[in-house]
Amino acid sequence: MIMKNGVNKTTVLFVASLASFLTPFMGSSINIALPSIGAEFASDAVLLSWVPTAYLLSSAIFIVPFGRLADIHGKVKIFSWGIVLYTLGSMLSALAPTVVMLIGVRLLQGVGAAMIYGTGVALITTVFPAEERGKALGINVAAVYLGLSLGPFIGGALTQQWGWRSIFLANVVCGAVIIFFVATRLKADRHDGREPFDAVGSVIYGTTLLFLMYGFSILPESTGFILVTAGIAGFFAFMAWETRTEHPVLDMRLFTENRVFAFSNLAALINYSATFAIAFLLSLYLQYIKGIDPLTAGLVLIAQPVVQTIFSPPAGRLSDRIEPNVIASAGMAVCSVALLLFATLDADSTLTFIIATEMLVGAGFALFSSPNTNAVMSSVVPRQYGVASGTLASMRLIGMMFSMGLVMLLFSLLIGRVQITPELYPAFLISMKAAFVLFAVLCAVGTIASYQRGRVRQ
Repeated sequence: MIMKNGVNKTTVLFVASLASFLTPFMGSSINIALPSIGAEFASDAVLLSWVPTAYLLSSAIFIVPFGRLADIHGKVKIFSWGIVLYTLGSMLSALAPTVVMLIGVRLLQGVGAAMIYGTGVALITTVFPAEERGKALGINVAAVYLGLSLGPFIGGALTQQWGWRSIFLANVVCGAVIIFFVATRLKADRHDGREPFDAVGSVIYGTTLLFLMYGFSILPESTGFILVTAGIAGFFAFMAWETRTEHPVLDMRLFTENRVFAFSNLAALINYSATFAIAFLLSLYLQYIKGIDPLTAGLVLIAQPVVQTIFSPPAGRLSDRIEPNVIASAGMAVCSVALLLFATLDADSTLTFIIATEMLVGAGFALFSSPNTNAVMSSVVPRQYGVASGTLASMRLIGMMFSMGLVMLLFSLLIGRVQITPELYPAFLISMKAAFVLFAVLCAVGTIASYQRGRVRQ
């Protein structure tokens, strides 16, 4: 490879972190704009939930295949095309005439995001030695949380002043800046590209996720149960295929023979399942129940990611010296307590209480994320960095989808497929409280999984 430790590692960290900032910035911005999007298109609550979920679904379907392709054909190449596709998706989203078209374009945008997610952490891990890796990954995670921090504030301001479409246009500008740096500063890594790609396994993997997620979103309809069952069957078919094929898209031995890798990914899956929908629910709660404008709601929501941004680099450095399972497990336990506090929200809850609880979640998440990422990437050999990065990102995205899917299921059962109006506010509050209780239980289970991973061998 052209990239060597001490040569281009600062440039790689900068570009990868810039891209890592962009994707969560979009996600947190859109959460604030959802009520405005729903009002313009007269969308029901479930259809509106698909605006963020479509992006997550597409990303999750393609992230492991692109991680594998990055190991075969070069991480920089896949990363570069991902930025281009993501920026194109942002432009088309800004022009969408209907909510269905917006959801469709978000699927395209998710493909570009998958190419970024599946390679960014792998690029950083490739150029940083083990003794510096936690610090570098902590900076990268901080960039993610900075995007989450600025997203609600900037997204709220843009939505209030120029409408929700301006959020996507802002992403076009950011994407163009990243494309410039990628084109002028990053050097391609060399791969012979001769190893075959497991197309069959990739199709089974993507179809399985599609069936599971879409089926889960339309429960309790009978079609939903059929699709979920098909998805579960697809999961076992995927495992059977991957253990037989010579060049799998995802080497199942990473899970069966690498305890740290397996439990760290499980912990990530559970953690994101329990925490991702927080911003979505609070955005609706603040604007519907508390009656505040998008800009103010954005200001309230930045408390959690700001704390995450501040504490992620120190947590990453700490994981270079202390076993990640201890730090990450403590972080998940803190998140579980905070989720129980969110379950007590009602119409009379104060903004002070909400912000303080957000900060508690932020501290717990910072303690978890950087050490957990360090544990995953340090448990594999360099030739597996792309797949490891893609797998970890896939666990995050599947967790995010499950988080949103659970919310959509509760909305379907307790609110119905209708637009949220004042007479439905009590039903919305019940749905929100139920979600936070379930998320708290999930996080408590995840704490156990996180601690059981054992020691990392670097």
